[in-house]
Amino acid sequence: MPTSHDLRGLMKFLARDEWRECFEAVFNEHFGPVLDEGEGDFEDLAEVLGDHWTNALWGCVFEDFLTQDFEGEPTNMVDEYLKRRGWKESAQSRAYMVALRTSVMSLYEVSDVVPGTSFMARDLIRGGEPIAVSEGTATKTLKQWDRLAARIVPVMGKNVMAGGVLPFTPQATETLFDGLRGLFGKRNAKKLPAIKDDELQAAAFMFTLSWLFDTLGRVAGPRLQNTDGDEIAFHNVRFPLGSAVRQEDIAARLNDISALSQADAKFWNWLEETPKSGNKTKAAAAPSMDTTMDDGPLVLGNVELKGRFLYLSANSAARAARGTALIQQALGDLVRAPLTEIRTVDQMLAEEARGGAETSGSSITPEIAEQKVHEYLDRHYLETLDQPVKMLGNKTPRQAAKTPAGRQKVADWLKYMENQTAKQPDPTHPMATYSFEWMWKELGVRDLRR
Repeated sequence: MPTSHDLRGLMKFLARDEWRECFEAVFNEHFGPVLDEGEGDFEDLAEVLGDHWTNALWGCVFEDFLTQDFEGEPTNMVDEYLKRRGWKESAQSRAYMVALRTSVMSLYEVSDVVPGTSFMARDLIRGGEPIAVSEGTATKTLKQWDRLAARIVPVMGKNVMAGGVLPFTPQATETLFDGLRGLFGKRNAKKLPAIKDDELQAAAFMFTLSWLFDTLGRVAGPRLQNTDGDEIAFHNVRFPLGSAVRQEDIAARLNDISALSQADAKFWNWLEETPKSGNKTKAAAAPSMDTTMDDGPLVLGNVELKGRFLYLSANSAARAARGTALIQQALGDLVRAPLTEIRTVDQMLAEEARGGAETSGSSITPEIAEQKVHEYLDRHYLETLDQPVKMLGNKTPRQAAKTPAGRQKVADWLKYMENQTAKQPDPTHPMATYSFEWMWKELGVRDLRR
């Protein structure tokens, strides 16, 4: 931390007997639910998360502690420290401590990053216009639309960010918002209630817990899985049609399968049927990826007729095996032995990396390679605008953009895609330089891009 925001004196003051017990109470409020559940201690978290994030978490607790008033005399450590030791600190350090004394933890959305200088921060909980934040180190790694739990405080004419900062994923954000709705409003409400600063100040522990539960879940569990608990691996099963078999013959048989719901003349959704007693699907132990229909059923896969082939697609080996058996039992000798193509998430990423390496080593210039990739992404995302998206409640982006609530969801979806693209390790990679600007215009939500 910069010397102008040096809190070492305050940290030493924490060792005094009158503050030790008070700090332990705040510490337990932030970490008790996690440590009690795992029957561990704070040092165990360091082994899982590493020193950097352990220090960031401790900083969040310390900054929360600095805002609190306790019974008896003295009531607040910042007030007492400045009274007794304030003369030792610089004017800027004193101003920073005073600002922390009344600070509020909130969740901010990042935009307009100027590396080494500043960024704009929009408060996702209290609302209002984005504010400019002076920041040197963090802006070198921040990306457009990142979400940060932080305390932004005014110090001598500038807004600065305190040291306890936690990056929030969409999953952690929803956990936090659900907790805030339950605490200050209705848990199932679609919007956050109006929350006063003193109420949000008292709920600082919820930011720490939301981040911890999300992060520990991702560290402990599989990286990506479906709601059955199966690791994601994309299976494309291709059944050649039998000799002289017509598409109409196949369609008629497929329509007799109760688990298949016909979407158009050549496309079916394979839906989960009501599970029988004692045959419940296993719950996913980590954040899962799946699609559901508007009326509730889970989509297990898709079946499509193309030319002389019938295709089954599913996102796990177990589902692909079930679907293959289902189709073979219903179609019999109308189809021949299938061929299966399998692509794991790691393979897809590796193929993309190899593609970039091949391009750089060939006679194709980087400019032409970038153009080709961008043209492919244009086609891909143009198709996506008319396909159901889980983040949009399984509505297509065009459908969602027709209502005020849907427009905001579309904006959040576009921000998420921009943010993930911006996090490409190589900032010059064609994926990292792709612009989503046209999609904002196409969907009529450009006014929400702020």
